[in-house]
Amino acid sequence: MPALEMIGITKRFGALVANRNVHFRVERGTIHALVGENGAGKSTLMNVLYGLYEPDEGEIRIGGNRVERLSPARAVELGLGMVHQHFMLIPTFTVLENIVLGIEETRGGMLDLDSPRKRLLELVGTYHLEVDPDALAGELSVGMRQRVEILKVLMRGAEVLLLDEPTAVLTPQEVEELFKIVRLLKSQGKTIVFISHKLREVKAISDRLTVMRGGEVVATDETASVSESDIAERMVGRRVLLDVKKQPARPGDVCLEVRDLCLIGGGAKMVLDHVDLQVRAGEILGLAGVVGNGQTELVHVLAGFLSPSQGSVWLDGRDLLGMSVLERYAAGLAHIPEDRHRHGMVVDLTARDNAVLGKQRAEPFSHWGVLDEDAIRQEARARITQFDVRPPRPEVRAGDMSGGNQQKLVISREVAREPRFLIAAMPTRGVDIGAIEFIHRHLIELRDRGVAILVVSAELSEVLGLADRIAVMYEGRVMDVMDAASATEQRLGLLMAGVRSQPEAIAP
Repeated sequence: MPALEMIGITKRFGALVANRNVHFRVERGTIHALVGENGAGKSTLMNVLYGLYEPDEGEIRIGGNRVERLSPARAVELGLGMVHQHFMLIPTFTVLENIVLGIEETRGGMLDLDSPRKRLLELVGTYHLEVDPDALAGELSVGMRQRVEILKVLMRGAEVLLLDEPTAVLTPQEVEELFKIVRLLKSQGKTIVFISHKLREVKAISDRLTVMRGGEVVATDETASVSESDIAERMVGRRVLLDVKKQPARPGDVCLEVRDLCLIGGGAKMVLDHVDLQVRAGEILGLAGVVGNGQTELVHVLAGFLSPSQGSVWLDGRDLLGMSVLERYAAGLAHIPEDRHRHGMVVDLTARDNAVLGKQRAEPFSHWGVLDEDAIRQEARARITQFDVRPPRPEVRAGDMSGGNQQKLVISREVAREPRFLIAAMPTRGVDIGAIEFIHRHLIELRDRGVAILVVSAELSEVLGLADRIAVMYEGRVMDVMDAASATEQRLGLLMAGVRSQPEAIAP
């Protein structure tokens, strides 16, 4: 008997069909991966399963029994537990207080924490989820906070755990620890739905997998029977190259130099802590680190969105910090932003207007303060053609384009600046595998033309695949800079956790 079964699920939001006639069956005591690109319908399907959305058509069976009018509370009663990608802990509460929140027990009118503490410690021992019940949640590492979220659902009696992108913000070492926990949960009879887009991890952890594309299930397979390339092809509908093909870099002179850069954030916290970096012409410097360790702030200082507390930034020998954003563009900087909707485009404008955003007041797009619509339209067509932006219509509203095509439009505009230095912050976030391949190829082509490139990514595989040198940030500091050829996931993972490599012992 399956642990859960979704039969013919259809969910609409107005004219948008997010799930269409989906059949999804998970056998008891297995790890079943649900994979697909952003917008494939995975999250909607899981929200239907967890009772956050009511399906327009279809039925749900849990433990063989049909369930009507499912709600989150009813889902918990039936043994479902959702561990969200973005953790939902109160930082000023202890681990124990977070876990009992919503299921508090009282004794004599007073909050009773003794009984839940005993049950929590039993779960900690059973599943090797070592964590201090009295530690403040806000002081825990990301990996430890995730353990608390897993303990929360286990305390509520979960037999089926829905893990939504559980490795998104973990170091490689934390991923390995999570996988040990997941395998132990399986050995104790629990059922796991592992929602992810990281194909190597899916191959490593799951027994079966279901691939979604365009709101539909396109394949369900035994994981051992398919390769990463097979899964990728099912996700996008064509063969894609997963490995970045490139020749060795031929770096030139230093193009960008960051010296002693500091930035003080809220609460007088040092967000950037004496950062020193160099990027040479014709090389890609990859910046790795768990999200939230100063990478975003460094990019925003370089792009002109933030002013540092001290330090200097030089672009081809010119003081970048004394320039406005537009002056930095004129000096040879281009910026693919981490958040394209906030810093990269205006979704209510057309693709045509976004193709020249930031350049619209300069020649040849403006003459004596009057926009040249023909020149703008011609430029937009060139950008759309060069980067295969879909739909290929300059007049389409940018907000009506897919995430991958929005990103390609932004990248095409920044590449057209013919920069000396390019910041590529999370360049493939939220785009499909086919677009990732396309974007990577163009970044390598830019490097080979002599552009200095800083690639900031939360995907360690992307940094390792693209970069010629790699810098690792932790709590606002650059922990180390190394040649990519000598970097390993183990070494990078330790640095991402704030652990410097131990020097080898010298024989007496």
